[in-house]
Formats: sequence, C-alpha cells, structure tokens
Amino acid sequence: MNAASQYPLLERIDTPADLRELSPAELPQLADELRAFLIETVSKTGGHLAAGLGTVELTIALHYVYATPEDRLVWDVGHQTYPHKILTGRRRQFGSLRQKGGLSGFPRRTESEYDTFGVGHSSTSVGAALGMAVAGGGEHSVVAVIGDGALSAGMAFEALNNAGDMDANLLVILNDNDMSISRNVGAMSNYLTRILSGKTYSTMREGSKVVLGTLPPPVREFAKRWEEHMKGMLTPSTLFEELGFLYFGPIDGHDLKTLIPTLRNLRQQKGPRFLHVVTRKGKGYEPAEGDPCVYHGVRPFDPATGKMEEKSDRRTYTQVFGQWLCDMAEQDPDLMAITPAMREGSGMVEFSERFPERYFDVGIAEQHALTFAAGLACEGRKPVVAIYSTFLQRAYDQLIHDICLQNLPVMLAIDRAGLVGPDGPTHAGTFDLSYLRTLPNLLLMAPADENECRQMLCTAYRHPGPAAVRYPRGPGPGAAVEPSLRPLPVGRAEPRRRGRGIAILAFGTMVAPALEAGEALDATVVNMRFIKPLDETLVCELAREHELIVTVEENACQGGAGSAVNECLAAAGLRPRILNLGLPDRFLDHGTRQELL
Repeated sequence: MNAASQYPLLERIDTPADLRELSPAELPQLADELRAFLIETVSKTGGHLAAGLGTVELTIALHYVYATPEDRLVWDVGHQTYPHKILTGRRRQFGSLRQKGGLSGFPRRTESEYDTFGVGHSSTSVGAALGMAVAGGGEHSVVAVIGDGALSAGMAFEALNNAGDMDANLLVILNDNDMSISRNVGAMSNYLTRILSGKTYSTMREGSKVVLGTLPPPVREFAKRWEEHMKGMLTPSTLFEELGFLYFGPIDGHDLKTLIPTLRNLRQQKGPRFLHVVTRKGKGYEPAEGDPCVYHGVRPFDPATGKMEEKSDRRTYTQVFGQWLCDMAEQDPDLMAITPAMREGSGMVEFSERFPERYFDVGIAEQHALTFAAGLACEGRKPVVAIYSTFLQRAYDQLIHDICLQNLPVMLAIDRAGLVGPDGPTHAGTFDLSYLRTLPNLLLMAPADENECRQMLCTAYRHPGPAAVRYPRGPGPGAAVEPSLRPLPVGRAEPRRRGRGIAILAFGTMVAPALEAGEALDATVVNMRFIKPLDETLVCELAREHELIVTVEENACQGGAGSAVNECLAAAGLRPRILNLGLPDRFLDHGTRQELL
C-alpha cells in the first residue's frame, strides 16, 4: 500500500489553506490519517509521541478556523506540535525529524513561518502571544496553546495576570491532558460551552452589567451575588475570571463538532479569553494511552507492538545518581530530594517509591525548586535538587540570591550537561560551567566516569555549602561503580598520564578522548575533576614543565573551565602557550552527540 492510498486526505494537505478546503465531514478521517502517519514516522525516528497524539483534533481545528500564518498560533514547549508541523508544509520532510540537517523536534522560527515562536522550555507561550497581540494592535487573532503541566510554572501566571490587566485581544487554550470527562458530563459541558462562547450569552452578560447598574444598591448587590452564583454553577471560571479572562469550558478536545464552532465563536470576540480543552495524552495508540509517560519521548519502536529498541546495557550517569540517592537516603534521614517535574528523566523513580515522604516534585517551577531547597537547608535538612542543566538556567537568580549568598548546603545534581543530541540547542547544557563557576561559595565538579560520579555526589552532599555535580546524558565509559560512599579530596586533580611537551587538562566527559590523544602525542593528561576550586598548584606546576597547555571541556569556551585555567596562570604570572578547546560561540543544531562532537 503506498502513502497516497494510505493517507488520501493527508496527502492533499501541504498548507493549512488546503486543510480549509475540506468539508467538516472529512475532518475526522483526516484526524485518523494524521494520527496514523505520526505513529508510523516517529516509530522510525524517535521523538515526542504521546503529547502530539493528544493534540491531533485540536491542531486541525485551530488551523481550520484561524487564518494561519496571518493569525498567530503560539505553542508551548513544543512536544505537542508534531501534528502542527505535518499540516504546515513539512509532511514530506518529517522522516528527518531530530536528525542532523533535518527538522527540529520543536517549533523554530527559521524553519517555518507557521512557527511563530521558537520554544523548548515550557510556559513561554502566553507571554510571547501577549507581546504579539499588543504589537499587532488587534489586526490578527493570537492564540496561545499551553498544557496543564506548563501552567504550573510561575511565568505562565505572570503572563496571564498581565494579559488580563491589559485587556489584550488574546485567546489562551489550556490543553489539559491530566483528567478525563465522563460521557454525560462531557456532553453537557460541550453544549454549555457552545452556548457560552456564542454572541447571545456574551450580549446577555454585558447587558446584565448595564441592568445591574440601574438597580438600587441593596438589590444590585443581591442580583450580582445571584449572577456570580449561577456562573459558578455553569463554569469553573473563578480563577481565570479574576485574572481578567472570559472563561469557557472544559470541552472535549477530541470532538471536532464541538471544537470548531467553539473556536469560531471565540474568534469573533475580543479581549482576553480562556478556553479549557481536555485531551488524552497518547490518544488513538493503545500503548501510549496505557503509559503516556513512557511514550512521552520514545526511541524508535515497532508500531504494531509499541516495543522500543533496546537501550545500551551500559549504566547511565542518571542511573548512577538514582542509586546513589537511595543509598545516601538510607544513611541520612535528613536527605530531601527535589525535582521540577523530571522524576523519570532525573532517575528518581525508585527514590520516590522508597522514600515518598522525602520526595518533592514541585512541578515545572525551577525557581521555586531552588528556593524551596534553601528553606529546607535553613532548617537543618540536606536538600538534593536533581535538575537538567538547561533548566537550571531558569533559576539562576535563586541560586545566587537564595543559596550561594547565604552559603546554604544545597546540592545540585545537574543532568544533561553538555550536548544532548537530537533535542538540540533548546535542551543543550553547554553553558553551566560558565555561569556556575562565577558564583562565590559554590563547589563545582565534573566526573570522568561512573564511579567518579558517585564519589563526587558524596563529596557534594557532605560539603558544608552549595555544591554541584554536572554529568552528561547517557552512559559513561563503563567504569565499575564501588558501593562505598566515599568523597574525594576537595580541589585535587588526578594526573592520569605523564608525557612530555604537551599537558592536556581535561574536564569531565573529555577525559576519555584526552587519554586517547595523550597516547598518540605522548602528552601528559590530567583529569581535572574540580572546576571550582581549581587545583591551582598542579596547573602552575604543569605550566612550568610543559611547552603547551591544552584545556578541553564539553562546555562553551567563553568563560568555561579553560578560562579558569587561563585566569589561574595569568594571576601566577605564568605565560605558557595555551590552547582552549570547547564548544564554539554559536548554538549547535540537533544531531547525534557523536556527530556534534
């Protein structure tokens, strides 16, 4: 069966203008074809699956009702945008998803005019859409689509608060995939929302304000309370109405017969509007519906069974951290573990099950995660914050102001440091050495292998002030991990090879390739271990004994570990030849980690 016969409607859609040529009766078939195409393609490339399966009908409805790209459609995070990419001229390239030179896994302004805002981190959609609505002056519609998880971040509420106060012409759609609607309640809710979003109810609501204004004060107050009581019975709108939005919903996000007329009604209205849409993550694919967390981000898999390709049998740094966390928690009842919505990704599943009273998932709220940890530390607890490098960027002020300034013993386990491969520049942890080593009181380490990672985690945990261990995504070189909880001497590097002429100072993941280079060049190779404090005594000794100092790190060269070595030598009055190797001064595109390196 060829693609044209398998996807007869989808093959006709090269732009949303083509989509708008279809009749409403054809749209459910298009949804089925789009969902099947998505499963087939992602099964080969890997990527984010469950979220996109849940937004198929919503994506069709939005592009069907709104005149995109003139009307602005702003997606949050990007996990849910695969259907959007397929319907906006990228279907034929979709097989290159997340591959070097291919389509990005996230919306990207340089990739398509339909990608109005580049995303990867959550909770940016409402703020960006508000800016577009204000700049556009009402000449076009602006819609932000945000998930219930992304709505847990503070900046989403900052934007909602601002939008309601500005009376901006903006529609915010909450894609809520964490609850279900029963058939009867859903049908009634859908009916009510169609009524509430229409002109008749809006006219009545505005008219009631005029009528109430003409009544005597006691009667007016009674009537106003009665109106609010009736509205509360009809819609769970209190929070969003108080923020200045007209609230509609919840409605079934998979019911095109409800979605399309509701969106048409809302498009005709002005001011801040909020539509609550309930979807099912993984919709239409049984394995993803059964376990949407596992199928959130997938490796290539068999679409018939859902079985994914086997992972490497080597232990990952994330697994090393997860085991260490449980082992240390058994010894120390004061250990508290915190994650900003990344339990599985950060290796904390076992800990959360064994020590639920000491496990805290604060949602997509990195800033709060760090300040919450600081509060725990103030009361004598030992908080461990497991966080991706790219997400730690969002909490830099809290790290400075709430932790380092007060010299509190908060430990950061920084995962996904360095390049992250197919996720690309939005998720790469390529700046943390630069932005962390400038902070007073902070101990900063990078392990060369799995066993050293465990030792550094112990070192950081027992340090009396702020401490961070940064480690990469994926497996290490294969070192055996000792069961002991033994710390390292702080600030001491480890010479791995003695040679002549050249000294290679390697940090973290670059130790293994540096050793290979050292063998070829007969060079000295040092596993530096500590970025802060640097082993200055050894650095100066090597500079006096060698003609060339080479630093190598998986971090931006600007301000990174190599810069720390340069500063050390300059302060000591030493001027050897120095070569700093690291990541270049540009955002690196997606591809495999090996390709990018």
